[in-house]
Amino acid sequence: MFNTPLVLSFALVLSSPLIFLYGPKIFVHNRHPEIYVDDIALVHRAATLDNAHKRHNWGGISVISRLGTTNQRKKIAFLFLTNTDLHFAPLWERFFSGHGDLFNIYIHADPTADVASPGGVFDGRFIPAKKTERASPSLISAARRLLATAIIDDPLNSYFAVVSQNCIPLHSFNFVYKSLFSSKYKSFIEILSDEPQLWDRYIARGESVMLPEVPFDSFRVGSQFFVLTRNHARLVIRDRKLWRKFKLPCLNKDSCYPEEHYFPTLLSLEDPNGCTHYTLTRVNWTGSVDGHPHTYYPSEISPELIHELRESNNTYSHMFARKFSPDCLKPLMDIADKVIFRD
Repeated sequence: MFNTPLVLSFALVLSSPLIFLYGPKIFVHNRHPEIYVDDIALVHRAATLDNAHKRHNWGGISVISRLGTTNQRKKIAFLFLTNTDLHFAPLWERFFSGHGDLFNIYIHADPTADVASPGGVFDGRFIPAKKTERASPSLISAARRLLATAIIDDPLNSYFAVVSQNCIPLHSFNFVYKSLFSSKYKSFIEILSDEPQLWDRYIARGESVMLPEVPFDSFRVGSQFFVLTRNHARLVIRDRKLWRKFKLPCLNKDSCYPEEHYFPTLLSLEDPNGCTHYTLTRVNWTGSVDGHPHTYYPSEISPELIHELRESNNTYSHMFARKFSPDCLKPLMDIADKVIFRD
């Protein structure tokens, strides 16, 4: 007969590699559902979540969102992507006032920047975040993280608006809400194919690296600030094919702006007719410096500027604008009720 302790010891030795391999997959589900091991877990959860159910079983735990509210009207998810304090929080607070059942806020703040919560409607809205850098895949990751969190959090989130700490609203909340939900339910994202520096940006990782998934004639560029439908938000977080290409490091850093290419290229390939091909965020590229758009300062703030920024050659007027210096807050607040929020 076999010696029982010897058999048990031998079995334990044989099982050690299996524990090492599968242990993390088993035990990770016993963690608190809001603490994500990495982006893969978050994105997988969002991609497989049943839209019809707010309650979701995560590793045997029945989870109810901690951020969203219960309401049957469609909502706009505002996704703040920042690496500084939210200097215009008071202006946004006034924008959101009285509409608490029609929006959700999610903030991705670079953890190395020590961003303070402004309180109010922003209190408790910060999501687990990672360091971000301009002209790197980290900004794509951050946007995908925001989209995934908002999808998980509330099935009534129907539009997803990405804005920065330097963005301001140009209209009242009512105007923005009615404009979006009276539209043909398309994503408002800029998609351009004839920019002069497109080839240099396409080969920034190497001349043939993007092939075969992204041939040059499918490569697009556009603003990283957009408003996506829920279907397109889910499409983004489910994507693996293009993400594998765009997260590769660039050889030519001077032509590397993946955050301006990934989203318009993906949506152009997957559903071009479901996109407007223009953004709702106004930006002034006149006199841009080092790839940054014009920054507005207090002396430039006026009712005339707000009206000018609203103007658009497309079906809808611009609803947001950037980029504004932090000291623009006071002059903007001075004209908020009489100009900005009077449509």
